Amino acid sequence: MPYIPHTDTDRREMLATIGAHSIDELFREIPENLRVAPGSLDLPPALDEHRLMAHLREISKKNVNLADVTCFLGAGIYDRYIPATVGAVISRGEFLTAYTPYQPEASQGYLQAIYEFQTMVAELYGMDLANASMYDGATSMAEAAIMSTHIKRLEKVAVSAAVHPHYRQVLETYCWSMGIDIVVLPAETGATNDYSAADGVSSVIVQYPNFFGTIEDLAEARRAADEKGALLIVVADPVACALLKPPGAFGADIVVGEGQPMGVAMGLGGPMVGLFCCKKEFIRQIPGRIVGRTKEAHGDKPGYVMTLRTREQDIRREKATSNICTNEALMALAATVYMIALGKNGMQQVATSSVRNTQYAIQKLTAAGAKLHFSGKVFDEFVLELPKDPVEVRDALLKHGILAGLPLGDYYGELKNCLLVAVTELRTKAEIDKFACALGEVLA
Repeated sequence: MPYIPHTDTDRREMLATIGAHSIDELFREIPENLRVAPGSLDLPPALDEHRLMAHLREISKKNVNLADVTCFLGAGIYDRYIPATVGAVISRGEFLTAYTPYQPEASQGYLQAIYEFQTMVAELYGMDLANASMYDGATSMAEAAIMSTHIKRLEKVAVSAAVHPHYRQVLETYCWSMGIDIVVLPAETGATNDYSAADGVSSVIVQYPNFFGTIEDLAEARRAADEKGALLIVVADPVACALLKPPGAFGADIVVGEGQPMGVAMGLGGPMVGLFCCKKEFIRQIPGRIVGRTKEAHGDKPGYVMTLRTREQDIRREKATSNICTNEALMALAATVYMIALGKNGMQQVATSSVRNTQYAIQKLTAAGAKLHFSGKVFDEFVLELPKDPVEVRDALLKHGILAGLPLGDYYGELKNCLLVAVTELRTKAEIDKFACALGEVLA
């Protein structure tokens, strides 16, 4: 909770400086019927600082604290180890800026950090270039879909049903506002298995690995996109790409993803950082901005500048084709420090450990009475079919100190008896064994 030093006198002086006599006068352009009348809010009495902090601590205890439970919940946000170097770097005052580094002469350090971020993300995804980050993975995907409609001049996109449901909801919101039609491709087997409905679309969107943890066949997705004359957009897990063949190797046109697994805390669902890459021929269509490396006019000393920001809403707003006006620079910095700290071998070790833990968990949990619902190869996540209501099972396992996973019934009606379980490199053999033992008791 920050300390705000402004006194009544300070506020009066600030208002006088801008020519207003009161807060009401400052906001005089807001119609009266949209304002909250003084005293109309049913607020409790004010508390002093000590009592307010105690009250907030009591409220916070209602949340499930991952220091007290073992997390097997993923579905887009993952419990991965964050090296101490990440916090040490991003907490430095030099990086705690509230705004975009528009002035290169005052922002060389931050601009270089963003440049390194772009370089490593592009290499991780096997793509030509990356931008300076997006708001999150969901908006990255939506912006990619819109970008494809401008390139192909077709107001229609196809998205796999195995793409994260929240991402598809964001896509629907963006496309609804722009009059873009969406075709959903079936994935009854746990992976996209039918591209026949993708006629006349600007892009085909698949996730790698997908929402169910299944590793999609990107070669088949590329073939299908080419057959339909569409771009291939891949929503890719960056940690998985440290081990799997990257989307760029399959000829993906645009690759997006969520950078949270790389050094960003789970929090309460944010903040996050969107990753966005594309082929170099689409650079003029890319949303957001790109930081480039150049040289001084009088010498060979390298310098970093914002070189491209062609589609943003804050420039010629009436002609903008992108909704993003900034980037998640601090979270992108966290991801940068994470990738540097681990390096190529370290990230491969994280991914490999996750695969081993996942396979062990599948073995133990199916032996405890659950059934593996899909048969495809998986990374980090898998779907369990349970003989009892997954919501009841999840709640019962919380009493054992286990956050078991995500019941899928609210997102996929046909999977109402299924639970999505995530297993990262942090899960130990003892934790998985405890999960399996508790699950066996709950299902008995």
